[in-house]
Order: sequence, then structure tokens, then C-alpha cells
Amino acid sequence: MSHVAQEIRRQLGHPVVDADGHVLESVPLLAEHLREEAGAAATEVFVAQAGFVTMPSADDYWEESEAETRRQRRPAAPWWGSPTSALDRATAFVPALLAERLEELGLDFSIIYPSVGLMFAQHEDDAMRIGGCRALNRYLAELVAADRQRLTASALIPMKTPGEAIEGIDHALDELGLRCVSIASWVRRSGPTGPWADVFGIDCDEDYDRVWRHCLDRGVAVTAHGGSMGFGFRQSPSRYMFNHVGHFAAASEALAKALFFGGVTKRFPELPFAFLEGGVAWGAQLLADLQGRWDKRGGPNIEQLDPARLDRARFHELLSKYGGVGFARQDAQDDATRMGSARPEELDEFHLCGIGERADLARRFVPSFYFGCEADDPFVGLAYDERLIPGGEPLKPIFGSDVGHWDVTDMRGVLPEAFELVEKGILDADRFRSFTADNAISLHTALNPDFFEGTTLESYARARRVA
Repeated sequence: MSHVAQEIRRQLGHPVVDADGHVLESVPLLAEHLREEAGAAATEVFVAQAGFVTMPSADDYWEESEAETRRQRRPAAPWWGSPTSALDRATAFVPALLAERLEELGLDFSIIYPSVGLMFAQHEDDAMRIGGCRALNRYLAELVAADRQRLTASALIPMKTPGEAIEGIDHALDELGLRCVSIASWVRRSGPTGPWADVFGIDCDEDYDRVWRHCLDRGVAVTAHGGSMGFGFRQSPSRYMFNHVGHFAAASEALAKALFFGGVTKRFPELPFAFLEGGVAWGAQLLADLQGRWDKRGGPNIEQLDPARLDRARFHELLSKYGGVGFARQDAQDDATRMGSARPEELDEFHLCGIGERADLARRFVPSFYFGCEADDPFVGLAYDERLIPGGEPLKPIFGSDVGHWDVTDMRGVLPEAFELVEKGILDADRFRSFTADNAISLHTALNPDFFEGTTLESYARARRVA
């Protein structure tokens, strides 16, 4: 199958950028870094929990009986998540082997993200979260150091507070020499009514504008690689797949809504955000939903729903005529009149977004957001369908291989599977080029034009910048 990928790559006439590859971390090797950054106690906890990616609350799921997990309603933890091919599994653990195989896979450059280590970003323990991210980033930086022409790694940034996020960014860029950063889509917080998910852009006690401003100052895009397994409706104690389906998209949608409604895309229009592994269909749906709601409730449109506009006399007359004995009663009429009449201080829930007219919705949404799509995603074409996308401007999907995980059964088949979008007529050559190369390059060079200097993409990225 490798010759198929190589032949496709030769036909393309442009590079293929893997914007979301993965490494499988060696727990013993990563634990050595963690012991230095977070201490022995946190390291012992990590070693015990390490198989539970992004689900630290499910640490002892496999140690209990099925009956007990059902009784306690413990969310089913991931299982059988690694490649069974010896070559592919070794490639997932050792990026040097990935770099050697990129030509075979039809890829030119890969940005590596963690797997097990994703759990650090959402951990509630400070030592585990902050020290874990630092340890993980050291581990990743060492793995890709010898292959910087073909690989880089994305640093994982803790976001429980803006201060720890800023320190994490500076540590990754200045001390480790990494070029890009990723965050979880949310952090868990505790409140009077129980735990809740803070998605940074709205209803926060913390000032995350400090983080977005720092990303601008440091020239790094924000990539979000966090899911929602084990939270909300994804807490099945018996089915990992029930918890898994849609969890990246759900977390990404929540973050994107927060950034939009909180006015982040208005205040920082130059800062790009990428949401990985969730596809682009949710993004198209979200933009359409936002437009539909603005048309009914945004800006001056909300006035049409003002309860004061109700003709009460006519309303009561109709209730009496058609509602029978029950609605002839005054208390029933008064109750029907009052329904939905609460009046908040701010009527326009879009007031932070900077929306003056309908077309502004797409202007605040499309330039800021990129959407990570995998090779088997049949809905990439939706991003380019001007008939369906509000405003008619294409969304920006970026290609991610997700190599190293169970959904890639043969790494050599990733590019051929993505190329089926062309073979089926879903994408033409130009759109496939933007999906597999140009959008990812735009994401990372928007704030750092030299991102790909010294890499195999240097001349191509530079030519795009000049053009």
C-alpha cells in the first residue's frame, strides 16, 4: 500500500502536512521527567492512571468488576487503542521512525501531539497538571529534536489559570524550542451545585484575555485538543464507543461558542484557533445555528420578542373563545400572559461579538477557526459548500492523520483514504490542496511567518507567503 500513497503524493504537486499526528508515550520514560517536575507522589499516581487518556476520574475502572463499575456509574475507559502492526506501533512510539517513513506514507511534515499525556491538561491536582505538562513537553521536545526538518511537537499548556498558561507557553518556546501549543477545550471547576466545565471564553472568573494576548505576542496559534469523554452524556459504564463518538466535536463546539459569544474573536481577530479531531461538520452546523439565532434574537431582532408587544386584550379574547372553561378563568389567562416574560438586564446576547449586521457573523467566525479532520471524514466537502455555509466563504479544514491510534489500522493507508475525497468528486484538486497543505500552513504562519523555516516545507511556505 505504501506505493499507493507515494504515487498519490507525486501526482499532487504540493506537500501534504499532517497537522495532527500522535505519539504513544512510554510511561516509564515519561515518568522520569515527571518525577523531576512534579515529584514522586504525582509520578506514582500517573503511572497508575496512565492508560486512561483524558479520563483521570476513571483511574481504577479496569480494576473493578463489571457489576461494580455499573453500580458506581464509572464511565467506560478506553481499551485496545494502539496499532497491532509491529511497524506501526513502533512508529507511534518513536518519532524518528515516523520521520524515516514519512515519504512512504506520502507525508511531508508532521506535527506531533501526545496521547496518554493529554490527561495532564485537565487534571485537578496542580502538581500533576503543571508539572505533568512541563514533563510531557520536555519528553516531546527530546523525541523530535533530531528530525526538526520533518517533525515538530505541540506543547501541552495547562489552563486552570492564565498565569500557569503563560508560564507554560514561555517554557515551551524559550527553554524547549517548540513552535506550537495546544490546550484542552475546557477545565473542570467546582461550584455550589457541583462540577462544571469552564471553556475559557465566557462566564469565567479568570481573565483569559491575558493568554490570548500572550499568544499573539509570542506568535503562536492556539490548537485545542481536548475531548469530553466521561462528562455529561458520555458516561456509559459499559461502552467506550458510546463515550467516544462525538466527544471531540462536543468539546470543540463548546470552546468555539465561548470564544464567539465572549467576544474573543472580536477582540483578537488575528489569533487563529484550531479544533482538532472533531471534523468540520459541527463547525458548519454551529455557524448556521448562530446565524439562525441572531436572525431571531440578535441585535435589534430581539425586540420582536418583547412581551410588551403582545396584544393582551386580543390574546385573552382568543383564549376565552377557544380554550373552553379552563381558559375562561382569569388565573389561567394571567399565567399564559406571563409565560416567558422575564427580562434580563442585557437583551442582546450577541452584544460582545461585534455583530452589526447578519454578514458580520461569518466575519467573526470563519477567519478565526480551523477544523481538524481525519482521513476517513466524509464531510470535509461540507466546508467548501457555499450553498450551505452562511456567508458563502469556505471554512478551513486541516488534515490530521491521527497515526498511532486505533482508528488508523495501517499508516500507509491514511493519504489514500483522504484522497478518496477527490476520487469521489467531493473535493477538486485546489480544495484538496487547501485541506492537506495550505490551511495548516496558514494556521501556523499567520503569527509566525518563519514557522516552517529549516523544514521540508520551507520553500513552499515561503512561496505562499510571497504570493
